[in-house]
Amino acid sequence: MAEIEIPSYFLCPISLQIMRDPVTLPTGITYDRDSIESWIFSGKHNTCPVTKQSLPECDLTPNHTLRRLIQAWCALNPSDGIERFPTPKPPMDKAQIAKLIDDARLPHLQLTSLRKLKDIVSESERNKRCVEATPGVLDFLASIMKKNSSTPGEEGILIRDGAESTTACDEALSILYLLQISEQRLRDFAVKNEAIIESLTSILQQSNYQSRAYATLLLKSILGVIAPAKLAGVREELFQEIVNVLRDRISHRAGKAALQVLSLLCRWRRNRVKAAHAGAVPVLIELLPDENEKRVCELVLVVLALVCGCAEGRSELVGHSAGIAIVSKKILSISEVASEAAVRILNSVAKFSATAAVLQEMLQIGVVSKLCLVLQIDCGMKTKEKAREILRLHSRVWKKSPSLSPQFLISYPPSCR
Repeated sequence: MAEIEIPSYFLCPISLQIMRDPVTLPTGITYDRDSIESWIFSGKHNTCPVTKQSLPECDLTPNHTLRRLIQAWCALNPSDGIERFPTPKPPMDKAQIAKLIDDARLPHLQLTSLRKLKDIVSESERNKRCVEATPGVLDFLASIMKKNSSTPGEEGILIRDGAESTTACDEALSILYLLQISEQRLRDFAVKNEAIIESLTSILQQSNYQSRAYATLLLKSILGVIAPAKLAGVREELFQEIVNVLRDRISHRAGKAALQVLSLLCRWRRNRVKAAHAGAVPVLIELLPDENEKRVCELVLVVLALVCGCAEGRSELVGHSAGIAIVSKKILSISEVASEAAVRILNSVAKFSATAAVLQEMLQIGVVSKLCLVLQIDCGMKTKEKAREILRLHSRVWKKSPSLSPQFLISYPPSCR
């Protein structure tokens, strides 16, 4: 039997497969819906693949005539695995989303409507962008979360699904997280909803592990786009809850996001003090021995270096029975970023918290030998400079010690021998 020739205009220009749901762009080119939506939404392209013309907030117009032709052709050519496919389900539009939000404003329909909205968001990237672009959706979700934070316990109506119990606040938060809001819209959202950080802090204080994880991940995204000056005034309660996320190890992704939150916030000295008061230093130290992922180790050490930029943070590090030892062990064992951060921590201690007991501990546990080794091998100049500065600062205490082997004494900075 001769091979059936498929008409070229039945094929999607991107996938070269028979179109099941043909849609036409404003540029006049027709594509299969799944292929073009993947190109636009998942691939984050804003141009027509064929014409290269810009597609700002374009609508996809169903090509019903072409779809019927393709369906009829498939029905006439059942050989070679060609089957007639059913008429595709119409995609979700803004009017349907708006109707769900109107229903969600009614107390007796709120949880059910929010769950439906979450299912829609979870279904496809196109649905996410449709929900995000529907006027009033993001602000409504933020208002539910704000209500929960201002009147704790009021959102206590639960919807049960097996062992799971969620409130309207939990559902609103999960939708906001799943949307993965675009950077510009997230920035506008944060400006319009000034209380969003306080709302997320309240959720971190009151909610289950999943909602705390979502709140941490959403918080990381929001802090990354708001004006830097606003980060300096974050309340100490937030630091306590972020440290609790790390302490409780509620999930790997949430822990990583919590570290990124601290690294953003601790660029300001007043925030370093808040982090130290929240108990960040011992929690960070205890994370290091068990962590195998390079990026997470780097983040832990970078945050520790920032917090140890204040007296309160250094006091916590020095007061920890294994703090200095654990930090020094990470030098030259993970990455250049980790080594530089670890040496920076020790440099802060050597400059501002170097009691006789601390200096003796650094010698006995091998910190001085490790710093001498840093000078011998090929590593970053910043790391070498910090190591050299530590060795020079306390040369009178260390250079004649019998604990320092001759091979490391040779590498001691010449001006300090």
